[in-house]
Amino acid sequence: MDQPQRNWIANYIWGIADDVLRDLYVRGKYRDVILPMTVLRRLDAVLEPTKAAVLEMKATLDKAGIVHQDQALRQAAGQAFYNTSRFTLRDLRARASQAQLKADFEAYLDGFSANVQDILEKFEFRNQIPRLSKADALGTLIEKLVSADVNLSPNPVFNGDGSVKHPGLDNHGMGTVFEELVRRFNEENNEEAGEHWTPRDAVKLMARLIFLPVADQIESGTYLLYDGACGTGGMLTVAEETLKELAEARGKQVATHLYGQEINSETYAIAKADLLLKGEGEAADNIIGGPEYSTLSNDAFPSREFDFMLSNPPYGKSWKSDLERMGGKDGIKDPRFLIEHAGDPEYSLLTRSSDGQMLFLANLLSKMKEGTKLGSRIAEVHNGSSLFTGDAGQGESNIRRWIIENDWLEAIVALPLNMFYNTGIATYIWVLTNRKPEHRRGSVQLIDATKWFTPLRKNLGAKNCELSGDDIQRICDTFLAFEETEQSKVFPNAAFGYWKVTVERPLRIAGIDPERAYISREINPDPPNISA
Repeated sequence: MDQPQRNWIANYIWGIADDVLRDLYVRGKYRDVILPMTVLRRLDAVLEPTKAAVLEMKATLDKAGIVHQDQALRQAAGQAFYNTSRFTLRDLRARASQAQLKADFEAYLDGFSANVQDILEKFEFRNQIPRLSKADALGTLIEKLVSADVNLSPNPVFNGDGSVKHPGLDNHGMGTVFEELVRRFNEENNEEAGEHWTPRDAVKLMARLIFLPVADQIESGTYLLYDGACGTGGMLTVAEETLKELAEARGKQVATHLYGQEINSETYAIAKADLLLKGEGEAADNIIGGPEYSTLSNDAFPSREFDFMLSNPPYGKSWKSDLERMGGKDGIKDPRFLIEHAGDPEYSLLTRSSDGQMLFLANLLSKMKEGTKLGSRIAEVHNGSSLFTGDAGQGESNIRRWIIENDWLEAIVALPLNMFYNTGIATYIWVLTNRKPEHRRGSVQLIDATKWFTPLRKNLGAKNCELSGDDIQRICDTFLAFEETEQSKVFPNAAFGYWKVTVERPLRIAGIDPERAYISREINPDPPNISA
């Protein structure tokens, strides 16, 4: 299926929201219904051919008294998910009453496997059912999604004469449609979008910054990718696509395993659903999230090391609740944030509780591979405070010192202003690796890309510009060239370090007896009268 057809499907689903939900939800809440219903329809269509086999396997397992049925049912479904209810969505179209439809629809949802249940729970979709049922909208939604006018199945739909009416929608195409819907809903809610969704142009740049320097060294094999603040999962999927594209162009075959952690329930559900829709069931199982899974206080992958990592952590967001869960500053023993460095066995990387963004960087650095040829490469977005906040000896300064003294920082790229949806502040991409090439060792490159952008015809929240393909290429070319230009400066690591020395100078006043001590009133007997 080509791109125009995928766009048509996205427009069709987008139109359902306006047709069915207009008087039932405010526009910003359409996503609460449309995204999970789209997921359900796709999963339903994928499972249709094996429905009978799953029901037969379920009956056999129950009869045999087998409790752990998940793997057998996945195998029967031929997918990483399944549904053991006796219904499909098509079966639910003809119901005599809304009460019967509601009961049968809930039974249908209860039949899904645990990974789909997790998605529905995080979407809080069951909370929407009474409202949809009462307004007589549930049946209409189902009818439109299973309509012969649209095909969300991987199998083609044929006309009576055997010609193709609708081509099949493969996993990649379905993922593209779903991502387009997510993008549109994020743009509708642009005041929130930047919290969970990094603009695709910024993600493409980050991916190329971590892969291009080692593109010719990538061998056929398996690579692990990680995002500790994965939002809707866009960084991981773009990074995966970029790595496979570069490897294929060089005649290499690579497999990827995606890992991510996300605290926001809805965006976690979107990320997991997106991977399931793309047929990446194993990757979906490696996305961990929900309010109980804060990356800082509850690391989901404490023993994992990754080849490539990229993130856009929250800026200026308090991590005080995480700090309390970890035992307070005096009780933290997390080896990610309390390390051995410069002869100090308890070198603290703990930042101010008002802003935890650099702790996300410390988390990535703790997961670098040490025993491989390529080591690990990292790209992370920060605002300006990561460059200068924190006094000598404080957490932010200690993290920067730790990075510089280990010679991990390759470059910092200053992005154009107004690149992100909910903020116009200055943002920077930090590029790090524990395998610096010889010509970069001992140095850091600073790239000013603030003037390299393409204006948008229409603002998306605070975002009024984007990085075109040419802009991204120009930044990457500057990065790879590693030369001094007007926009590129190279400094030795030592230029970023400093010592803070407190100088206590003796008091010097004419007529003072150096052999005796004075009280303040003797030195200044007539203090000035200061009134508020």
